[in-house]
Amino acid sequence: MKELSNSAAIVGVDESDEIGKLPDVSLTSLHLQSIHNAITDAGLKISDIDGIFTAGQHSPALLGEALGVMPRYMDGTTVGGCSFIIMVGHAMLALHHGLCDVAVISHGESGRSGIGVTRTRDTSLSGQFEIPYGFGGAPTYFGMITTRHMHEYGTTLEDWAQVAVSTRAWAGLNPKAMFRDPITVQDVLNSPKLFYPFNLLNICLVTDAGGAVVMTRADRAKDCAKKPVYVRGAGEGAEHTLVTNMADLPLSWATKNSGNRAFEMAGVSHSEFDHIMLYDAFTSGPPIMLESLGFCEPGEGVRFFDEGRSDPGGSLPINTNGGGLSYTHSGMYGIFPIIEAVRQQRGECGDRQVPGVKCSLVNGMGGMLSAAGTIVLSHET
Repeated sequence: MKELSNSAAIVGVDESDEIGKLPDVSLTSLHLQSIHNAITDAGLKISDIDGIFTAGQHSPALLGEALGVMPRYMDGTTVGGCSFIIMVGHAMLALHHGLCDVAVISHGESGRSGIGVTRTRDTSLSGQFEIPYGFGGAPTYFGMITTRHMHEYGTTLEDWAQVAVSTRAWAGLNPKAMFRDPITVQDVLNSPKLFYPFNLLNICLVTDAGGAVVMTRADRAKDCAKKPVYVRGAGEGAEHTLVTNMADLPLSWATKNSGNRAFEMAGVSHSEFDHIMLYDAFTSGPPIMLESLGFCEPGEGVRFFDEGRSDPGGSLPINTNGGGLSYTHSGMYGIFPIIEAVRQQRGECGDRQVPGVKCSLVNGMGGMLSAAGTIVLSHET
């Protein structure tokens, strides 16, 4: 698959017109705003779109109808928040084989206001075989994963709190972030307790937001409005549906496998990354992902945050937009780390710009570490 490396580029990215609490904005509007903004960013037209990729409540066909285009390639892969990261690899394949010329990956979700959300009986495997026995949503699942990590490796509440502090420092440099005021470890520990070991500030925001990514082949990308950001590598993986079927609670095999595949395609080693974007629905997520991706030994992921390596000015900046913890998190967060990585590679991030950045890693999970996607991005080929 190495022949796919650098064959496609991201040429446009943007969010919806607003993010936050938007009770008067429909899911369709969040999608359309994001797509129009991203296409404008690329210097292209809506009529150029012939590949549509999306996950969640809206289908690619619905978006095509709303945009007034008839796509010749569609992908509705839905495996949780990492779906959009995985779709970068899918779009690269479709572009490489001529199945489309301009691909748009779109997300729109009313996570906070619940516009268009229909409550139905949970007939999933988890709804049948886990929830009746005491699980009650994402905090309970990730709480079990996190307490197991604490038991095996001695990580502490203070370690998890430091992740929130580091991420908030980046949010303070992002004008679009929902929460920007600095916080301390003690602030996190003193915030309302929700489900052990999590307090309120250990858990992501719940917002309304949209985002979109525009891709095309590398040869065409050079003619677009902005500096192309090339997809050097992409990988995906899945391990389980039920958390109770995980092989090892503190290790994500989906993350590990997707990372290995992306690194192999890109031909990169861990030391070549100078910027990382990780899915942070909970403060324990980024350290566990760093461990699963092989950046450190099990139990050592928190050191990136405790020692300031992830902070502004640190040796390996992580979640430079403020993450799902402080910037935005609509439910399926994976489109937003891609947007930030592209902006960093273009040098567009102002006060939070990582100096001299060349190689960005984007990794995200779907479900409770059930699936994962990893991509390697660079403005250099």
